Amino acid sequence: MSKDANDTARIAALKFADALASLFRAQLGERLIGAYLIGSLAHGGFSRRYSDIDIALITEVALDTAALSTLRGLAAECDATLSQKLSVFWSDRSFTLGRFPPLDRVDYLDRAVVLTERECVLPVRPTLDEIRVYLSAAPFTNWTENAHRFAGMSVLTPGDHKPFIRTLLYPARLVYSWSTGLMGSNDDAVEFTREHPPPGMNTDILTEALTYRQAGTDPDELFPARTILPDQVKSCIQVITGLSRYPASSS
Repeated sequence: MSKDANDTARIAALKFADALASLFRAQLGERLIGAYLIGSLAHGGFSRRYSDIDIALITEVALDTAALSTLRGLAAECDATLSQKLSVFWSDRSFTLGRFPPLDRVDYLDRAVVLTERECVLPVRPTLDEIRVYLSAAPFTNWTENAHRFAGMSVLTPGDHKPFIRTLLYPARLVYSWSTGLMGSNDDAVEFTREHPPPGMNTDILTEALTYRQAGTDPDELFPARTILPDQVKSCIQVITGLSRYPASSS
């Protein structure tokens, strides 16, 4: 998959996001404060095959299950295929409710692209300690479970292509965000981790996985690398337990 194909897909995703912003604004009315692009559509590295379409909504009041279901229905009506890639983050104006983890709030603060906005509402910036607490909880547990699951598999199914690439790349994303408190692209994360490798981490597989992600190709040839994953887990455990230390970003 060429760079041109990723660029074409990115343009289509941007048009889809713009259309959604109009639909969401019409549906939510004054309840919607703003809608924004975050993630790879906002800060680069969008992959036709492996990227999500991340949209952040800031609302006056909490969005209940029915409201979120309605928004997803509108997305499916707009584009059934692209709606499968949609990931909605949201919070009320006080940033006390919703689905808006610390790293995504950082991404919103640093690199959000406005789709529609009637008022700019900003959260308090999460501290590095808050980000580390978040990273060492559910995200790390979920990644560890996937890493061991893939390590024990004998066949990689097509449905596991995307999670497998993400599992291979996650150590770089962990090291980057743990060290800097930032949400960067996969490119940023891999480059940083190659420059600041934790003890025992295989950084060559990070580069290989990134290449497959950029090309949008099947990762079957990378499947033998699943045997590396338990050691990648051990290396990441050293990072989150403080046995490997990285300087915090001064930014």
